[in-house]
Amino acid sequence: MLFKNDSFIFVSNYSLPCMTEKQEAILHAALKLFATQGYNSTPTSQIAKEAGVSEGLIFRHYGNKEGLLNAVLQQGENSFKLLFADIVMEPNPKTVIRKTINIPFSVPQEEYEFWRLQYKLKWELGHNSQEKIKPLLQALTLAFDQLNYASPALEAELLYFKIDAIGGAILQDALKNKEQMRDFLLSKYKV
Repeated sequence: MLFKNDSFIFVSNYSLPCMTEKQEAILHAALKLFATQGYNSTPTSQIAKEAGVSEGLIFRHYGNKEGLLNAVLQQGENSFKLLFADIVMEPNPKTVIRKTINIPFSVPQEEYEFWRLQYKLKWELGHNSQEKIKPLLQALTLAFDQLNYASPALEAELLYFKIDAIGGAILQDALKNKEQMRDFLLSKYKV
């Protein structure tokens, strides 16, 4: 399912057309449980129970728990690629910065489980997504360079870390003034 707002197009439900209903149920259950309980704390037997399938079916489709995690992450990666492509392909430097600032504020609530999983994996497994954010950082660096910032690469990295922290706060429901924060950042960067 696609969602569109002023800044982005989002892909929801992470469904691939060639998956069976049982595979979709397994991936959905794994995403939910990994995001709430953590990867290490979630046994495949619990995922099977949540999905309404046998544990053997999980192993048949995904090989092992790590293969299941990789399948969940692969589906989410497709969403990341679409999200970042919209920014990377943008020619206007101010629009690149504005769209980047809007990332955490524009994610539909039905996408929160996947984003929570990303944050959990950073800490639980040391899984870092630096490779997938590289195009975003390059686009931001170019935008800051075009706008004559003194240290474009550092500005890009700083903005990314601000957005990452804000995203985490939103997922924890710790940022009560989301609109004010977004407007403050947009004003700060004059975009």
